[in-house]
Amino acid sequence: MKPLHLETLAVHAGRKIDSGTGAVAQPIHLSTTFQRGADGEYPLGFSYTRETNPNRKALEQCLAALEGGKEALAYASGLAVTTAALQGLQPGDHAIAPDDVYYGLRKVVAEVFGKWPIEVSYVDMTDLDALRAAIRPSTRLIWVETPSNPLMKVTDLAAVAEIARAANAVTICDSTFATPVAQRPLELGIDMVMHSTTKYFGGHSDILGGSLVTAHDNYLFERCRLSQEYGGSVPSPFDCWLLLRSIETLPWRVRGQQANAMQLAQFLETHKAVERVHYPGLESHPAHALAARQMTGGFGAMLSFQVRGGRDKTLGVAARTEIITRATSLGSTHSLIEHRASVEGRRPVPHRISSGSRRASSMYPI
Repeated sequence: MKPLHLETLAVHAGRKIDSGTGAVAQPIHLSTTFQRGADGEYPLGFSYTRETNPNRKALEQCLAALEGGKEALAYASGLAVTTAALQGLQPGDHAIAPDDVYYGLRKVVAEVFGKWPIEVSYVDMTDLDALRAAIRPSTRLIWVETPSNPLMKVTDLAAVAEIARAANAVTICDSTFATPVAQRPLELGIDMVMHSTTKYFGGHSDILGGSLVTAHDNYLFERCRLSQEYGGSVPSPFDCWLLLRSIETLPWRVRGQQANAMQLAQFLETHKAVERVHYPGLESHPAHALAARQMTGGFGAMLSFQVRGGRDKTLGVAARTEIITRATSLGSTHSLIEHRASVEGRRPVPHRISSGSRRASSMYPI
């Protein structure tokens, strides 16, 4: 059978007609435990819902298919993926992450794993020489985030994958801002791709979740599986069911959001009160050419912008919006806006705001 289009995979991957009733919509399996066979084994493959569940299995099969991966793991949140990956490292291991990275990763590194003998270096991942210089004999993980949060930096995934292979390090790309609609990290040589499925996959601000998809068998993925099963960071059957249902419209929602994000970015770029717009779809973006090659399905629906006049002026932009809601998140049917500096505190970037929209998905007025 020839490869299926993303739209078809979003609707069909992981699903099957219910054999007991003929139902087209997937049933929800809320049972926490499953019957053993007479020999003490589990003939249907399910034993205890923390280890696996029919709804989670269906979701994971769909997530792997969407990314073109071998296998997927579903988690209770995006940060649960980050936690599992860091737990999978050995004492004395070294990891590299972008300097412009989701602040939650920095929180996990500093406050959850601060006492662990693991070191993380933050570098400008768009500077490949800086990345090479940061690699040590103990480097085991290179964490990439592209486009980045919140400055929309674009990292060359194929080049990072090549550098990592030479260093015998595993790569994980946080592709939350891009989605598999816009960007295909595994096809560019990245080992694993993660998402906060809370965002575009859920798409309605009513599900918390995360995912990790691997291109091939590797030790870190297996350690993440162990963390998922025995660390207990699994999503509920209902959340898996709801997320799988939401994925059916993912390609269409994201394309509409991307189109409107481009229009919004172009409008803001000409506004006299705006100092700078960060959106990889704009030709003024320093990595626009790379983004055009790498983000083959669009430039994402997140943008950030800097307002002339400093913090008070920036906060004023968020305070005066009418349809756009001041709230944290992105990728949903609602337009959201946020001043990130108020959330994250001091950080080596200018004042920021962020926004998400049913049409533009999200933006950060900085």
